[in-house]
Amino acid sequence: MPERPSLTPLVESLPATVPFVGPETQERARGRSFRARLGANENGFGPSLAVVAAMREAAPEMWKYGDPENHDLKLALSAHLRLGPQNIVIGEGIDGLLGLAVRQYVRPGDAVVTSLGAYPTFNYHVAGFGGRLVTVPYEGDRENLSGLLDAAWRENARLVYLSNPDNPMGSWWEADEIERFIAGLPETTLLILDEAYGETAPASAIPPLEPLRPNVLRMRTFSKAYGLAGLRCGYAIGEATAIGAFDKVRNHFGMTRMAQAAALAALSDQAHLRWVVEQVDACRRRVSAIAEAHGLVPLPSATNFVTIDCGSDGSFASRLLKALTDRDVFVRKAMAPVLDRCIRVSVGPEAEIAIFEAELGPALERARRGA
Repeated sequence: MPERPSLTPLVESLPATVPFVGPETQERARGRSFRARLGANENGFGPSLAVVAAMREAAPEMWKYGDPENHDLKLALSAHLRLGPQNIVIGEGIDGLLGLAVRQYVRPGDAVVTSLGAYPTFNYHVAGFGGRLVTVPYEGDRENLSGLLDAAWRENARLVYLSNPDNPMGSWWEADEIERFIAGLPETTLLILDEAYGETAPASAIPPLEPLRPNVLRMRTFSKAYGLAGLRCGYAIGEATAIGAFDKVRNHFGMTRMAQAAALAALSDQAHLRWVVEQVDACRRRVSAIAEAHGLVPLPSATNFVTIDCGSDGSFASRLLKALTDRDVFVRKAMAPVLDRCIRVSVGPEAEIAIFEAELGPALERARRGA
């Protein structure tokens, strides 16, 4: 065998991991498309017409790189959030920003605390930079704040990851509980507070943006309520020095000109955002009613999906997931013990929800037969 360039020992030790198998990958493997795409927590109601118009107008300019400072979008976010532009960094979705945060703070062997079953892409980044993941089981169907806090102190953690509202359970903590959690953290532990679903949550769940603390980064996105998942645009909010450090490691030309134009137009159309939030709320109630009609238990949700307790164990939920997939309905399920009794159904257009409604009964019947 000829010699070849060697990977670093860390990368050589890692499995080839894909945090989520995309619906397109599944469609290629199945040889046919899904009729209902309800598994990726996308916003099937789509972006506003103003965004589509802005993208059309920007299209002839795609021969240019995007502004490396994201100047116009950062100023618009600054005005929207009533924060200084020095408190905002824009990146390729929350996923990209998570990777940059881990890169900045985690050395090989450093402890990083998260919940067992929480967003797996964060874990992927931790592994990629050699961090030591410490997981805390959920308490009921919510992330265990006291358990996370204890682990942060016990392990001298560099980072703690918490999503509020939560993925995959759709649950949330009220703002005062989050603020108490933040106040209880070691000053040398950085909290990554993922607020991807903040727009669809009760206002009471989102703490005030100020005061800004040196050990808190809050991450938000245009992928969910704004309907721009395909363009990968997110942002982190934090104290100026912590935000400024991103300039040392970020891809300065990572944000495309199209993504910047689309996000700027989306932020300007708050009327469309309010309409989407109304549609999400109505569809959560519709999905919950469908679940209840089949004897299942929908969990309260502050996100753009409904997590459904299937009333059994992970094996049964997996059979139900497969039965729905075979009926061309794409949903997902939680994977961690106890949480894995649930499937997760994203909200979406009425036509796709109707397909889910029609296919859930036959899928349940097949799952109960053990097929």
